[in-house]
Amino acid sequence: MKRLFSLSLILGLFAAALSAQVAPHVVRAKISGVDVLIYKTGVQDVVTIKGSLPAGDAMAAGGNAAVASLCGELLEQGTRKHTKFEIAEKLEGVGASIDFGVGAQALTIEAKCLKKDVPLVIALIAEQLREPAFSEEEFTKAKAQLTGTLQRQTENTDFRANEAFNQAAYSPGHPNREATAEEFLAALASAKLEDVKAFHAKYYGPAHFTLVLVGDVDAAVIQREIGTAFAGWTGGQDFIHPAKSTGTDAGREHTVFMADKTSVSVMIGQSSGLRYGDPDYVALRAASSILGSDFTSRLVAKVRDTEGLTYGIYSTLDHDDFNDGDWKISATFAPNLLNQGIASTQRELKAWYDQGVSDRELAQRKTNLIGHYKVALATTDGMAASLLGTINRGVGPEWIDQYPAKVDALTLQEVNSAIKKHLDPAKMFIIQAGTIPGAK
Repeated sequence: MKRLFSLSLILGLFAAALSAQVAPHVVRAKISGVDVLIYKTGVQDVVTIKGSLPAGDAMAAGGNAAVASLCGELLEQGTRKHTKFEIAEKLEGVGASIDFGVGAQALTIEAKCLKKDVPLVIALIAEQLREPAFSEEEFTKAKAQLTGTLQRQTENTDFRANEAFNQAAYSPGHPNREATAEEFLAALASAKLEDVKAFHAKYYGPAHFTLVLVGDVDAAVIQREIGTAFAGWTGGQDFIHPAKSTGTDAGREHTVFMADKTSVSVMIGQSSGLRYGDPDYVALRAASSILGSDFTSRLVAKVRDTEGLTYGIYSTLDHDDFNDGDWKISATFAPNLLNQGIASTQRELKAWYDQGVSDRELAQRKTNLIGHYKVALATTDGMAASLLGTINRGVGPEWIDQYPAKVDALTLQEVNSAIKKHLDPAKMFIIQAGTIPGAK
């Protein structure tokens, strides 16, 4: 009985935490030019840190396409004060971690530590961002490592399908249109350390830099440490907010033949014209989830479970945090089932587009979306990611509290209208990458 009571109490507290308003309890302030958001949760002694600043690959457009990624790699290879081994020793000694990543528009920061070690981690993040060593030796290593990683990725069917879809869906100049693997490898080969230093000088700074701390936080201590660590730092750029992608004149069907592969990656989709937070976004997301997300979605139930044609299939809205993104179905088929798999996928896509979704499907999906969303907020990682996402998406922390109500308020007409308004199967690109029968 005692164990049952404890479990009931835990579940009750968990439910209460999920139903509480988040935005009113976010402590937000501009500190040394950095947009800082702090949110205290019930977790004991653990703090999760996530951040982003506009220093992604899209910022390198017009110059060397590899400099943003090289710059991000070199952040972890030592500073003017500490070698990479000294930094690693400091972090490992307290069980903390700091990781940097480079995406299309943003440099991302992810860190985790104990409450007592927050000052150390903040100081190291600032040091790595502000004073990277930029040694010639580490630069040469970074070029070799990125080259090897990219060469391995080009042997992956999903990577090659994504690359072909990206080039077809986004018009030249759009920040979501990435350099091809061939272009990026050439850029890596020609990149110079001076190019990386110039990129760092132009794009790294507090302007539009956001830092989120969630968990067992002390707001006063954190604000003081950030103020000290980033004092005097200047510069930085805004994210790119372009006109919407105007499409391309690429052919509707693209085949990327890759010899000796056991599967073919298929993508069917188009640019969506939507940014996260746009009026129709939640409606189209719900509709897309009904078509292809979990085991109850149409594509999984029909193409995978009933017909047994695929290893995996799903539909997504993606790449829409900073600008308009894309919508696509992604699937994997065995070569001998490829034609049948594509035909079945297109059948389900057409029925979804022509007939829309049902009241019953929408009611079930509302419960599913709201449940998954609230559960994700129950972890420090999930909450930190959600808070950072609201800033990058331009919707603010209040979106976290508003989202469940927005989903619950969706009408069948809104959902089905969003499908027709923003998508058109007749204009979608069909990408195949792998060992395709009859192709070379």
